Amino acid sequence: MSKVDAAQSHGFLDREQIVAKAGFNRWLVPPAALAIHLCIGMAYGFSVFWVPLGRVVAAAKGLPKPVVCPGDATTFSGKLAITGHALFATDCDWTQFDLGWMYTLFFVLLGSSAALFGGWLERAGPRKAGVVAAFCWAGGLVISALGVYIHQLWLMWLGSGVIGGIGLGLGYISPVSTLVKWFPDRRGMATGMAIMGFGGGAMIGSPLASQLMNYFKTPTEVGVWQTFLVLAAVYFVFMMGGALGYRVPPAHWAPDGLVINRRAGAMIAHGNVHLHDAHKTPQFWLVWLVLMTNVSAGIGVIGAAAPMLQETFGGHLFGHPTVGFSQFTDDDRKLAGAIAAGFVGLFSLFNIAGRFFWASLSDRIGRKTTYFVFFILGILCYGSLTTLANWGSLALFAAVCCIIASMYGGGFATVPAYLADLFGVQYVGAIHGRLLTAWSTAGIVGPVLVNYLHDSRVAGGIPRDHVYDAIFYTLTGLLVIGLIANALVRPVAEKWFIKAGGEHERQLGPAKTASFGIGYGGLDATAVLAWAVVGVPIAWGVYMTMLSAARIFQ
Repeated sequence: MSKVDAAQSHGFLDREQIVAKAGFNRWLVPPAALAIHLCIGMAYGFSVFWVPLGRVVAAAKGLPKPVVCPGDATTFSGKLAITGHALFATDCDWTQFDLGWMYTLFFVLLGSSAALFGGWLERAGPRKAGVVAAFCWAGGLVISALGVYIHQLWLMWLGSGVIGGIGLGLGYISPVSTLVKWFPDRRGMATGMAIMGFGGGAMIGSPLASQLMNYFKTPTEVGVWQTFLVLAAVYFVFMMGGALGYRVPPAHWAPDGLVINRRAGAMIAHGNVHLHDAHKTPQFWLVWLVLMTNVSAGIGVIGAAAPMLQETFGGHLFGHPTVGFSQFTDDDRKLAGAIAAGFVGLFSLFNIAGRFFWASLSDRIGRKTTYFVFFILGILCYGSLTTLANWGSLALFAAVCCIIASMYGGGFATVPAYLADLFGVQYVGAIHGRLLTAWSTAGIVGPVLVNYLHDSRVAGGIPRDHVYDAIFYTLTGLLVIGLIANALVRPVAEKWFIKAGGEHERQLGPAKTASFGIGYGGLDATAVLAWAVVGVPIAWGVYMTMLSAARIFQ
């Protein structure tokens, strides 16, 4: 086969088919990435389904309370035994413990699939990866809908947990290296724009799912399987649109007039480290530890945000400071729950905003300095929470938690640019995929640490308003470890870089860049339309979140 025939044999989804032509506007790529991230980000909001899914059988039988599966659930092994029964049972309702494993599967599969398929993504290109992600994420929801319809928990785990989790991993990393290559002058801002969408997915998806469930709900039906099918259709359309909108820049492309600052200590690589060598460097594992500790501390608080606020502040939430959490009436619980939901909404909003703000700031102050800010400011924030709680200062406590949420999101958005600075841009998507195993680890470490300390202190008779004191200080200790790891990061040794003329060598530099007729671009009509498609849902999500969060200050 001739070279011409080989070039013509490339499929529609192949990387070679999506190389941008002259005149392409690079500002069309971020909304394509957002379209995918806003969909898979609903993984953060899946808890909105736990309560209705916990009474599917009861609703079908017209019973006021869930039908409990038989067995003793006073121990962890007892809960696992009941969950094992519930995997195939059709005559009893699922518990939050049963359903919560889907959340665990989401993030374990996200990290592992990103690590496993990162190298393939770099070869196949973002369009093919985005299409596979769309089929996995939407297909997982369809399988979960079937699981709800025939009441089989294992189908829920397989559909959204495993298959959907693979879609999460591929969808999450699909735009990373593409955006870094399109925006070498604004690496942090570019990845921040896309990864901001992952944090915003729940902000849009949770209220949308609640409205859909209310629409489909009947006296004998909770409306979840119908909601899954509608979301699957909507998400599939958006994700396919995003995947088909991806373009990659020509080899050696750079914006006209690009100047990369490689001053001493800037740690911006002059070349590329191969995927197979990146994990052999100490820098990879130091950044892995940096991400793991930052995420462990953040996810530990975010995962317990609603109960943390209610237990810590008790009656302070609704103007009765003498009423403790243990003394709540049913009406108190409803009121406190509504305020806590607003608190979670604020967390979500700052998680999103932090992804863009901190990643963009890192373009100016550097990635290592940005993480220094995360850890030093985080240590001060976590260390002050106990004092603020003892003062009964709800507004200040909420403000500090919002700063924490912003740095949690900012850590995710900044780390791809950190990796690009250290290892170059050629394999950054695949390297980032492997680094996301730190997220999988943190998804276990943070919640397990917080939940263990919480339950053991409650069992030990610690007053509910002081249960979280030791937790806050423990999370502060995690950040100290991350601070030390970040301080140890140095430029990658020269021996790890691909030598000039070696395999797939692509150095960024004035001698090897060309505009190819593609400039900075701007807000032309096509770009405005693309940004509106993702901007309108984001604006609606922000509006719904602010309505919910306003309850804190009423």
